Amino acid sequence: MSGPNSSYDPVQVTPLGEEQVFAMRDAALAAIAAAADLDELKRVRTEHAGDRSPLGLANREIGALPPQARKEAGLRVGQARGAVNQALAARSEELEAEAEDRMLAEETVDVTLPWDRMPRGARHPITMMSDRIADIFVAMGWEVAEGPLVEAEWLNFDALNLGADHPARTMQDTFWTEPAENHVVLRTHTSPVQARTMLTREPPIYVVCPGRVFRTDEYDATHSPMFHQVEGLVVDEGITMAHLKGSLDHFAQAVFGEGITTRFRPSYFPFTEPSAEVDLVCFVCRGTGEVPAPDADGGTGQSVTCRTCRGEGWIEWGGCGVVNPSVLVACGVDPDRYTGFAFGMGIDRTLMFRHGVEDLRSFFEGDVRFSRAFGTEI
Repeated sequence: MSGPNSSYDPVQVTPLGEEQVFAMRDAALAAIAAAADLDELKRVRTEHAGDRSPLGLANREIGALPPQARKEAGLRVGQARGAVNQALAARSEELEAEAEDRMLAEETVDVTLPWDRMPRGARHPITMMSDRIADIFVAMGWEVAEGPLVEAEWLNFDALNLGADHPARTMQDTFWTEPAENHVVLRTHTSPVQARTMLTREPPIYVVCPGRVFRTDEYDATHSPMFHQVEGLVVDEGITMAHLKGSLDHFAQAVFGEGITTRFRPSYFPFTEPSAEVDLVCFVCRGTGEVPAPDADGGTGQSVTCRTCRGEGWIEWGGCGVVNPSVLVACGVDPDRYTGFAFGMGIDRTLMFRHGVEDLRSFFEGDVRFSRAFGTEI
């Protein structure tokens, strides 16, 4: 049996020639040196040191050589791959050091500067507006009165001259607690606070009553089953509608700015007689119903209809009137000696007017980014 022909030495595989291997090595070393960052070096590693790289494919060809040439070619390819791997390691170390130095330079923190890692919070805008309104009337010598959110039916309706058949008592308008025979409701307005005040103190009475109220309204951009009202009550000798008008004009100017006045439109409320709707002169167009339109040059051109008041010049704000004598009698006040006035408007609605908020739900969604825009007032 004949043995292997060890003297047979065919021509070497072309990619394993000395010049070709050295050319692959030099190309890899040049690409490694030119890599500007770690991402580019990663790409170079794949192209020149991976399994599908020229040196990687050449290493596969070693097995096709005869024994005499296999050792020499393997040594040559192995040295070239070793040089490439050493260059990759060295360049990687250099680029990592450069990246760290750059990060330290760009992200340097001066630890000697004052710091505040706690994010600044904000009071809720409705709370701030309620406090601001209270401050306005306290400065006029009034007092702030409060009452419970869950109220007796008699104080919420009967004492305020809302009869047993009044539609506001129905389930479509009022939240009733169970059992029904307890005659307890979630207050539908802050007027029960006025009744409580008249029942517990002697005139003269000058109180303002901000607080939450509840009605079975749909929750949308302009309605909510829970909202906020402020009501004012004055009971004293010689009180007239003129005192009411002066108080509301002062209130309007304190909230919306100088020159803002109110007007009364005849209306009906069970607890006041006479009664009126309160309109606020538009604080944008100042009652003209029009505002200048900006032109292309940044100036002002022709006038356009005011969006705030929709061209009417007035904005509906609330309701008011002289306290009905029946309410005074129900609360133990002598109507022959004392007269008074009362008014009420929505705090949420006032805030929407004052700050241009278009969606009532923004006040109740709990987004701190919305509340933070109003800042903090003490």
